[in-house]
Amino acid sequence: MTETLAFANAAAALGIGLLVGLERERRKGEGDRRDSAGLRTFAITSLLGYVTVQAGGPVLLGFMTLALGALVTAAYCRNLDKDPGITSEVALFAVLGLGALCVSAPALATAIGVVMVGLLASRQPLHRFARSQLSAAELRDGLVLLIAALVVLPLAPDRFLGPYHAINLRTICTLTVMLMAVGALGHVAVRTLGTRYGYALGAIASGFASATVTIAAMGDIAEKQPASLKVLSAAAVLSNLATLAQMALILGAVEPALLRWMWGPLLCGVVMILIYAGLLMFALPKGQVDKPIRVGGAFSLKLALMVTLTMTGITVLSSAMLDVFGQAGVIVTAIFSGLADAHASTASIASLAKAGLLPFAGIAVPVLMALSSNSLSKCVVAWLSGGRGFAGYVIPGQVLMTLAMWAGMLLPGMSG
Repeated sequence: MTETLAFANAAAALGIGLLVGLERERRKGEGDRRDSAGLRTFAITSLLGYVTVQAGGPVLLGFMTLALGALVTAAYCRNLDKDPGITSEVALFAVLGLGALCVSAPALATAIGVVMVGLLASRQPLHRFARSQLSAAELRDGLVLLIAALVVLPLAPDRFLGPYHAINLRTICTLTVMLMAVGALGHVAVRTLGTRYGYALGAIASGFASATVTIAAMGDIAEKQPASLKVLSAAAVLSNLATLAQMALILGAVEPALLRWMWGPLLCGVVMILIYAGLLMFALPKGQVDKPIRVGGAFSLKLALMVTLTMTGITVLSSAMLDVFGQAGVIVTAIFSGLADAHASTASIASLAKAGLLPFAGIAVPVLMALSSNSLSKCVVAWLSGGRGFAGYVIPGQVLMTLAMWAGMLLPGMSG
């Protein structure tokens, strides 16, 4: 059994070397500009890393790395006047390490090797992206997003402060990063798919993180690109599909039987969203909405901070109302908590029904009240972020969706 595993690990090391070597062999060149390492060199180097660790452990691997470094340096200096680059040399060291890693973690080594080959094979697209397609503003925004997500967010304390203990710095930072990420996602989608479909698909995907934040991001873009106002408004309305999908998932997760009392409103809401957004998206000729976009920043940090502070204020208000009214009414609680997040309200209402504190047939009204108040907050966000023109398209969509969901309660079977 041990010998079988050893052969399998050695085969993984050989496979990694051959895979990387095949890619390097195709770019090796000929004549004086021919690289020194090709298919056989990479395959042997990977096996060498595996055998070295098996025979002598990390110490022998260290000496072998130094020897390989001397050989690579000599080969590089020989071609120094021809500006050969060091990609193949660095890849050779990586293959040595991956071959050694096959001794203990062949699956991980193989996965890393495949990713490395993908990067090596994508040389031209990556260079073109970095030099021609990526703007200075996009690079700056990407760095800001990475710093906020990887440095600031982990350092933010995760505890509740302020009045009614409703302010959480970790939550505030998370919302800010989320808004920036939503903007970046939509920007990438549009650069890839064009305005007509890029904004729509990006909004639906980012709506699963936060539909309110997505609407704010679309409104900010609409201020900068008024020619795409209808398409951006349609994308904002389509983000509600994620909200309804999450509501259905929450109800089904808490108690599947609850979906019986909400299928009508959810279905009517989805149909209305698709009809209204479709009319906006395809109202203009194709050439008018698919014009090349103006390349700029990926998101607005100012907008992210403004929306985050607004949602924090709504949370404090909701906590204050809960403190005043207590459990006097589920509907009152749903209205004020729904201003900030319809999903939390849906989960709490479903939990009350499962616990027997609320009849199954009575969940539709408080859930729809929570969604209605959440839709109201989205209308306010649309007005603040995109102005009168953007709000003029988004608000009717939110109103029609909400009315359609209330009308869904009249469908046959919804009364029990």
